[in-house]
Amino acid sequence: MIYTRFERARIIGARALQISMGAPILLDDIQGVVDPMEISMREFEAGVVPITVKRLLDALH
Repeated sequence: MIYTRFERARIIGARALQISMGAPILLDDIQGVVDPMEISMREFEAGVVPITVKRLLDALH
């Protein structure tokens, strides 16, 4: 799925908050990285973020 820049920012930010609150990290190759934003960006790029996006279909178009 292709995300808008707003969806991407929301997903990465929400995942970074989860990580900072103690959620398990879903990547194995995080050596020495402690920044939740960096970890969540790497998870997003790897496609393992457990967050989905629901889009409403616009009935007017």
